Amino acid sequence: MTTKAARLRELLHRPQIARVMGARDALTARLVADAGFDGVWASSFELSASRGLPDVGLLTMAECLSEAVHIDDATALPLLADCDTGFGGRANLVRTVQQYERAGIAGVCFEDKVFPKRNSFLEGGQLLEDAHEFAARIEAAAQVRSHGDFTVVARTEALIAGAGMAEALRRAHLYADAGADALLIHSKRSDAGEIEEFLGHWRRRLPVVVVPTTYPDWSPADAAEAGVSMVIYANHALRAAVSAMREVLTEISLRGGTSTVESSIASMKDVFELTGVAQWEGWGG
Repeated sequence: MTTKAARLRELLHRPQIARVMGARDALTARLVADAGFDGVWASSFELSASRGLPDVGLLTMAECLSEAVHIDDATALPLLADCDTGFGGRANLVRTVQQYERAGIAGVCFEDKVFPKRNSFLEGGQLLEDAHEFAARIEAAAQVRSHGDFTVVARTEALIAGAGMAEALRRAHLYADAGADALLIHSKRSDAGEIEEFLGHWRRRLPVVVVPTTYPDWSPADAAEAGVSMVIYANHALRAAVSAMREVLTEISLRGGTSTVESSIASMKDVFELTGVAQWEGWGG
């Protein structure tokens, strides 16, 4: 039987682009699978927001891993876990790899910002980790895993931090030399020009992952042609849920009842099906 880790690796190396959607819990992951995506991203932004917390490195490794396990168990899709900067120093990052791999997660992604990280789109600037130190962390992550299929993705925030294209490429090559299996290149520009420039210099040395949150008009076809292997829609499920819940809750509050929203929300039967009621009752005593 093909493992989820092997399937994630296949997604990164297959000819067609892989589409991955962010999820914050098991129910969202099932909706992701039903919608036909290739994989799931356990987004630290979504995990933090679902607890009413900002994405500034407040969650512990144990909290993130616990939710990642629930998300992973919910579907047959491979899960790539957003592990921020590795929850501390180099030893913390090594333990993160060990714990996530032991739990059956297909892969992890670490970013080259200092701990505690700040969300890439927050105002106020970003502080990058020393490139050689982060490369050493990636090398340790690659060496400590027990199976070669477990994927380690190195994410550079050089463009986010305004460090420039040359620095982004320097860091990317250092991380590739250190043993990263794929590279996530991030940008907050409103178009894909910066990413396309990077890809033109990168020449497909490793599979490249992108997160087009701020440049949504870049189609998967154009991304694939430019050299992208995987696109992650990191936070759209959460943002959609916030908008939908706010609208419904406001309507109920204003109307004093639920009659006007019943036709626009999921039925109880729908939720029963998503949570597998029939299967569980079939196992009942």
